[in-house]
Amino acid sequence: MVESQTPKYNMDTMPLRRRHILILIIASAGQFFGGALAILVGVIAPLIAITHHPELSSWLQGFIFASGLIGIMLGSLFFGRLSDKYGYLFFFRLCPVMIAGASLWIYFSHSISVLTICLFTIGFAIGGAYALDPSYVSEIMPKKWRRTMLGVSKATSGLGNILMILVAWYVLKISANPDIWNRLFLFLTLFAAITFMARFWFVESPEWLALHGKVQEAEKNIKHFLGQDVYIGELAGKKDQAAQPKASHRDIFARGNIKRVVLSGIPWGCEGMGVYGIGIFTPILLLTLGLIPEGENALPRVVESLRFTFYINIFVLLGFVAGLTIVRRLNLIRTQAWGFFICAAGLLITLLGYVYQAPVSVTLGGFLLFELALNAGPHLSTFELPSRIYTLQERASGEGIASALGKLGAIIATFIIPPLLSLGGGQLVLMVAIGVLILGGVVTMIAGPLVFKTLPGGTP
Repeated sequence: MVESQTPKYNMDTMPLRRRHILILIIASAGQFFGGALAILVGVIAPLIAITHHPELSSWLQGFIFASGLIGIMLGSLFFGRLSDKYGYLFFFRLCPVMIAGASLWIYFSHSISVLTICLFTIGFAIGGAYALDPSYVSEIMPKKWRRTMLGVSKATSGLGNILMILVAWYVLKISANPDIWNRLFLFLTLFAAITFMARFWFVESPEWLALHGKVQEAEKNIKHFLGQDVYIGELAGKKDQAAQPKASHRDIFARGNIKRVVLSGIPWGCEGMGVYGIGIFTPILLLTLGLIPEGENALPRVVESLRFTFYINIFVLLGFVAGLTIVRRLNLIRTQAWGFFICAAGLLITLLGYVYQAPVSVTLGGFLLFELALNAGPHLSTFELPSRIYTLQERASGEGIASALGKLGAIIATFIIPPLLSLGGGQLVLMVAIGVLILGGVVTMIAGPLVFKTLPGGTP
């Protein structure tokens, strides 16, 4: 007697498989690229100053190094709109191609103009990945694993940080030549090429197909991803959800909703000062704060700053682990607010350690506390908060506005840090960063209870 070949597993309730992990790895490449680019920009900044362009004004430096973040913000909006209309798969594969092409162009040129254009292009493609990658992760994972896997995907940026630091440290240590800064971009070229080839296994987003009434094709793609014994779950009802009216931006900014915009957007913008502002310029801050011993040659000090940056970014990864396993079980608003305050306390320790010439362990310890609290708290919670406070009809617009405000904060932070360094050194940067982080905590504490008391359950 032939056994029935009817699929046995609902995709929403099935156990986790190795294919889920494979999908997670391939669809998390955008976060990896984002982390690697942040470190790479921080590494090449002092190298460019050492070599051909010490005459660049601080404002021009800020614009150049913020160009990647500008690209990320615009790319997420551009690719998000196009993929909603034409499907995810083409753009999902296009993004790594753009990163590979732009990074390879930098390799063949020392031009600052080319660098600026290519950083924008790389950022533009990473922004597209930020818009597309989480969709593949969330729609294919079992329901009980979705939130965790989205957090793991975001934490992949920490791996990008660490691997890029190790590559840059090794290359500069071996070559002892600051003029090869553009060769560091070959790492992005190689990884982007590998990502592009891996994405040939992917097929069109099942969720996008279901939203456009192609449920049978969506189920076929689910079987491709997860196996022939799996059948489609709640995605089959996505067409009915798509028919529901969506909120406009005017609705989101209505009087009753403005506090949600404030809660989801302003803290996310403040978090950008820590993740991108301090994160990108960590090697330079280590140099200006005297954590790296003085020497006759600038390059060995830059290389040594990368060693310290590596230790700091280990705590970035530990912060993500703590956030995913322990902190996320706690009250979301309190976690975010206290995360901001502890971040500010860590930078205050670093500032006081520098001012009063404390041992390096004290000054560096403040930095480590800052990174641990940032990535266990606000870095994850600001990403999650919009989906918790907006209704289904409002969610797409609300998350888009919150994300845009978050990226705007990151752009401003990256743009102003070179002028701040020029005006007052690392001390002024730390003072401004402490103020911004405290603002994020205060806004969270004030707006959080006001928003959640209007929601069903009223508990963050």
